[in-house]
Amino acid sequence: MKYLRLSIALLCLLTAFVSFTISEGDVAFSIPEGWPKPVYDFTKNPVTTAGFQLGRQLFYDPLLSRDTTISCASCHLQATGFAHVDHNLSHGIDGRIGRRNAPAIINMAWSSSFMWDGGVNHLDVQPLSPIGSPEEMDESMEHVVHKLNTQRKYRSMFFRAFGDSTATGQKTLLALSQFVLMLNSYNSKYDKYLRKEPGGVFSDQELNGLALFRKHCADCHTEPLFTNGAFANNGLPPDTALLDFGRLRITGNSADSLRFKIPTLRNIQFTYPYMHDGRFKKLSEVLKHYTEGIQQSPTLDKRLQTPVVLSPNEKIDLVAFMLTLTDREFLFDQRFGFPRE
Repeated sequence: MKYLRLSIALLCLLTAFVSFTISEGDVAFSIPEGWPKPVYDFTKNPVTTAGFQLGRQLFYDPLLSRDTTISCASCHLQATGFAHVDHNLSHGIDGRIGRRNAPAIINMAWSSSFMWDGGVNHLDVQPLSPIGSPEEMDESMEHVVHKLNTQRKYRSMFFRAFGDSTATGQKTLLALSQFVLMLNSYNSKYDKYLRKEPGGVFSDQELNGLALFRKHCADCHTEPLFTNGAFANNGLPPDTALLDFGRLRITGNSADSLRFKIPTLRNIQFTYPYMHDGRFKKLSEVLKHYTEGIQQSPTLDKRLQTPVVLSPNEKIDLVAFMLTLTDREFLFDQRFGFPRE
């Protein structure tokens, strides 16, 4: 079995669309032309087919929760951009309800912070948050490892991935990262439009929507990732029941009050409900907020202090453009679905 080893030097030389094929060609990590270098350091966790398949199995296994009823996929469904559309807020074991909507998992190799408040700063440790959360999986990594080591299937998979059949917390987290790192979306109509490929011809409405997007939205939802990875107060009135003040909880800095991570807009057609608390179910509601609902506050992002003015037709055109960010190849790629073997 051949193993992919990405070196920092090689990544720095990438200027065109390059595909790194892992093992027998069934899994590949690619950096599209014009995209920035990934943040994730692959030299410390080289992705392999065996590691990817182990991570995939773990991602879909409710064994990671205390009562074996909740898996990662329970809140991150492939057909909805690995987001959660059934509820405004995440649901965990025993019907417990969380404080936020589960965000989409897309293009994580380019992210340096995770969760709506940036409370996790590395992909390899991100699963510890939902696994240990009383509102989600309510489990300890120590007990997860114990359960994994009692199953012959996992002992075999850990051996193929890491050369040792004994599961550990570190290897479990690394395998999950290897799966998540492959959840990359860059084959939408928008991408084909940029690459001048078949299926990428924009209508006049979509072209106008793109121009409007670049004028009003791209500072925060920056192409090609459609997020700048930063945190912002976008003028949402705080939910009086949740009283969630975002990044303030992590930093304790009053300047971070009501600031949340700017999410990617890729596959936005299917990643509803929108915002950190899932308060909006339609894109039209989102646009109404940005044009009519901005709440002034000391930490409001300066880019939103001047009202966004859009006519009814411009709103329609902007939504038409956002629909071009749907990547059906990604949403229905069988490599990322429930492992049936």
